[in-house]
Amino acid sequence: MGTLTIATFMTLDGIMQAPGGPDEDRDGGFEHGGWSFPYFSADMGDVISDAFGKAECFLLGRRTYEIFAASWPNFPDEDDPVASRLNTLPKYVVSTTLRHADWQPTTIIGGDLPTEVRRLKQRYSGEIQVHGSAGLAQTLHAYNLIDEYRLFIEPVVLGSGKRLFEPGAAPTGLQLVESRPMSKGAVLAVYRPAAMPARGEFRMEEGFGLPDT
Repeated sequence: MGTLTIATFMTLDGIMQAPGGPDEDRDGGFEHGGWSFPYFSADMGDVISDAFGKAECFLLGRRTYEIFAASWPNFPDEDDPVASRLNTLPKYVVSTTLRHADWQPTTIIGGDLPTEVRRLKQRYSGEIQVHGSAGLAQTLHAYNLIDEYRLFIEPVVLGSGKRLFEPGAAPTGLQLVESRPMSKGAVLAVYRPAAMPARGEFRMEEGFGLPDT
């Protein structure tokens, strides 16, 4: 069975909108596009290249798909670990409005998303990778379909924008399986779903509190 992974750049306050450029996604009047660029580093590039080497197919939201389709076909480098995978591997774009996809091989998914994703997991044995695609990622999280979250958390706060975990997101416990600092201040944090969030209670006990004066 395939493994569905989500990879995204994220601010300290959880924003994932338009990390790559000013005009990438201005929905909601977002004016901070390109915020991730200052924190990109060679070691981050190595992590990303290694991750793309594990992909068997890609699952993308319409906006992210159109951004990728407008750029990556212009770099048909068979030796580039990112371009070679994006340009040749199967791509599935989730959209109810897209009618044609010229960047092949691409399949448009317009039906019941949870059912289609489960079919992809049965069809593939490797990684089904989601990159960016905020709305899609939120839906996948809501249906508990994400097997691994790969988050580049970057040292910037924006205050507004699309988040991976919006208010009302499904309560989910996560297990940290890897963490690694990057050379320009970002932190790679890799999580996998665990049980529901655990609960407990701090109790005041003798010797636990303010020191005696």
